[in-house]
Amino acid sequence: MISMVMVAVGVYARLLKHAEAAMGCLAGEPALLLVMVGVLTFLITFCGCVGSLRENICLLQMFSVCLTVVFLLQVAAGVLGFVFSDKARGKVSEIINGAIVHYRDDLDLQNLIDFGQKEFSCCGGVSYKDWSQNMYFNCTASNPSRERCSVPFSCCLHDADQAVINTMCGHGMQARGYLEASAFIHTNGCIDKLVNWTHSNLFLLGGIALGLALPQLVGIVLAQLLINQIRDQIKLQLYNQQHRADPWY
Repeated sequence: MISMVMVAVGVYARLLKHAEAAMGCLAGEPALLLVMVGVLTFLITFCGCVGSLRENICLLQMFSVCLTVVFLLQVAAGVLGFVFSDKARGKVSEIINGAIVHYRDDLDLQNLIDFGQKEFSCCGGVSYKDWSQNMYFNCTASNPSRERCSVPFSCCLHDADQAVINTMCGHGMQARGYLEASAFIHTNGCIDKLVNWTHSNLFLLGGIALGLALPQLVGIVLAQLLINQIRDQIKLQLYNQQHRADPWY
């Protein structure tokens, strides 16, 4: 049921978007990613549910194998991310820079970046000047955009008493130095903020990972136990049939 809700939300969000706003990059399409995760989750849980109700060994084996693969992929991703932290940081930087380039191309991506910059009090990847990679915020003299040398409003320092958000607060900030710009916007990049947040919340992340892993392990164990019970029942039925056919029984 949860997977079907995920698919429905993803499809609904995708249909609301304009065709010209579509991007080829999956990272820039949260709706498509949600649909894919929902479909995959539905197929796996469908195999487990129907397989257990119908006592179908094939479906149960498929359910168990899929859960095992997903679990191993999660473990491998965690280990590789920890061992190759520098490469993981480079990949995160690549994703963030790609998102900056396509900031105005996708409304979902734009809202996601704005949310991240406001929550982590950061701006850009390494610094606020990374926004020059975007064609609208590019700081070259040949850029005709009104937002030239600007940064998104989510980079700005907001006053708690401010009732109306000034969306032009980041205008021309890239042309200013770090010290001068720091009086109006967050000058630190989001990569360092994200890394620092990860290090300071390792126990929380570990608890979330454990909470996701335990149900998968329980599902794998229960599926294997049910498969063994079904096989024992089949063997017992075959044994009884053979002895009933025996005239000396």
